[in-house]
Amino acid sequence: MAVDPVVYGASERPPRGDYSRAQTDYTCPQHYAAYTDADHDTWRRLYERQAALVAGRACDVFIRALPSLGPSHHIPRFEQINERLYKATGWEIVGVPGLIPEVPFFTLLANRKFPVTDWIRKPEEFDYIVEPDVFHDLFGHVPLLFNPVFADHMQEYGKGGLKAHGLGACEFLARLYWYTIEFGLIRQEDGLRAFGAGILSSPGELRYAVESPEPRRLPLDIERVMRTRYKIDTFQQTYFVVDSFQELFEKTAPDFAPTYERVREMEEELAANAA
Repeated sequence: MAVDPVVYGASERPPRGDYSRAQTDYTCPQHYAAYTDADHDTWRRLYERQAALVAGRACDVFIRALPSLGPSHHIPRFEQINERLYKATGWEIVGVPGLIPEVPFFTLLANRKFPVTDWIRKPEEFDYIVEPDVFHDLFGHVPLLFNPVFADHMQEYGKGGLKAHGLGACEFLARLYWYTIEFGLIRQEDGLRAFGAGILSSPGELRYAVESPEPRRLPLDIERVMRTRYKIDTFQQTYFVVDSFQELFEKTAPDFAPTYERVREMEEELAANAA
């Protein structure tokens, strides 16, 4: 059964991906036979470039888990990763044709299923792609799902997302996702490291986020994160830092409903003052 494509933000082109293959929950089998030799070569070159940059910049948990994706010279098969991932944390990855709506996304996470786009970027998009592809999702996100604490955090985020949807607060929770799961930093004993997938899958931002003196790096404050808007087409001006994944888990455990109300009231007041 076909489902409708999804677009977040402004875009002049239709979403990529064959949504006619998707089931009602937006999942679809990985169409492995559709990958060309050029696709596998793109994966190999992306993997080799990024793997050469993560030492001293990515968190230790990510570096230890990266080999769990399997050989680097071809696009991994989802079912082979799942054999290892389920044994480690009870998670599995599921194929999707591209971006999916909030409720199916949160529902999958709440059931320990991580959606992975199954197509890969074109060679001309090697350095930058607007939508997440299989490289971003697998290389950037999946290794940390082998860590039990982070894996539990992701499930709780999914449960919280379903609640936020009912409260009309998904935008605030999206900012938390952006500044932690996509662009989060963690402080290890040997220095600052990246754990966000948007950083880990980007050669330029990996160096910038960890080493540049330009951006602000602030301790993770949930309410401040939910007040902080983000940009998708430039490096971040602000990053938020945790000292451990346990801290991330604990700071995101409380009921966010009162926080949503405070942030909403502040934004409404700012909008009224600007009018």
